[in-house]
Amino acid sequence: MKDRCTIVILDGHTANPGDLSWSEIEAIGPVTVHPRTAAADVVARACDADIVLTNKTVVSREAIAALPRLSCIGVLATGYNIVDVEAAKERGIPVCNVPEYSTPNVAQAVFALLLELTNHTGHHAQTVRAGRWASSLDFCYWDGDLVELAGLTLGLVGYGRIGRAVAAVGRAFGMKVLAHRRTAASGSRDELATMVDLPTLLRESDVVSLHCPLTPETQGLINAETIGLMKPTAFLINTARGPLVNEADLAAALDQGRIAGAGLDVLSVEPPPASNPLLTARNCIITPHIAWATRNARRRLIEVTAANLRAFVAGQPQHVVNR
Repeated sequence: MKDRCTIVILDGHTANPGDLSWSEIEAIGPVTVHPRTAAADVVARACDADIVLTNKTVVSREAIAALPRLSCIGVLATGYNIVDVEAAKERGIPVCNVPEYSTPNVAQAVFALLLELTNHTGHHAQTVRAGRWASSLDFCYWDGDLVELAGLTLGLVGYGRIGRAVAAVGRAFGMKVLAHRRTAASGSRDELATMVDLPTLLRESDVVSLHCPLTPETQGLINAETIGLMKPTAFLINTARGPLVNEADLAAALDQGRIAGAGLDVLSVEPPPASNPLLTARNCIITPHIAWATRNARRRLIEVTAANLRAFVAGQPQHVVNR
């Protein structure tokens, strides 16, 4: 690989809207940063690139075939389903992602969503600002049930780095932790969680939090049938991938009171169409895919991406997802 590579960043705005530096990547070669790129413009913008970096812009088989100089694709994220990794592999192009950079942030976001569902902090703060406390006849008031986490069961679907981080926080709150992953025997345990099968987890958990990858097997994992196993008092949290959830089924369950609430940071289409039924579903809190987006996490994302590129230039690519 030549010493100086031409680098094109297709959609740099979300990772770095201007509060961070691209200098570590610029040290590797000339960099062109596009805030956003439509899929139809990928080839035109990356035609002279040795390395393409993308966050959510799709790099398709057709685009890969049309970029003769392309020799590496870097994903500014952990998930890499926006790249046709098989097409890249066929051409000997490594696709490198960034694992682990957002683990503490996602764990924090899980409990931000859960605490809003259980304490209604934002709602109560709004009522105070609107003058309700100042005009109250009593020294306090609350709307809806305030739910104590201590003693509840937290069920984790997926038990990798993020799942374990969430388990540790749940244990700090005094929660019992169950986890499900395909490679662990039911009944086995570590210092944080007991492994169970998925139906058991859904039936016994007061909070179900999703931390599994999106695969053909997990798409629509949360649907009318699996929701039917959950307690009517249970909460669902999804900070993983939107398509893990059948959104129509979840919205119906929320509106009919078949589960108590949901906290979501991801949806199947982002940004969502106004017709998405979860936008108006009962007791459904949605944040705009921000669990990963603290400045510290985004700084780590850029640092690891730069390290990935340096390793590639040195002939020893790391974090390759399509070997």
